[in-house]
Amino acid sequence: MAKQCYALLPQQHLIKQCDAVVPVPLHPKREKQRGYNQSTRFGQYWAKQLGVPFLNNLLLRKNETKTLVRMSRKQRWKEVENAFNVENNTHYKHLLLVDDVITTGATLTACGNALLEQASQKISVLAMAYAQNILP
Repeated sequence: MAKQCYALLPQQHLIKQCDAVVPVPLHPKREKQRGYNQSTRFGQYWAKQLGVPFLNNLLLRKNETKTLVRMSRKQRWKEVENAFNVENNTHYKHLLLVDDVITTGATLTACGNALLEQASQKISVLAMAYAQNILP
């Protein structure tokens, strides 16, 4: 699916101007339980297609947040607030932040805020899916 999406992007698309790709991280405990991070796999593909670095360890989930699946919008925003931290002081002009699903945007906003504060001037977001109107 990612291959077809990339092929459809115009040459001057904003995503094609990114300096590096950063996946939304799982907490290490959750990633160990699951065995993989789907956002990492998605991001690795995009980094390869764009010919830019894949920064798997730039953004870290510092809090072991609860699963967001059954939470309301308000609960999701509160749960991920301040949950992410930038690991080093590397600075990029434009990062591509990738995730599996956008539901409320809470996770991507928390990640984006951490990156904008400490690692980048600009953030673009790319996800595999968008869930629309499913939460109270």
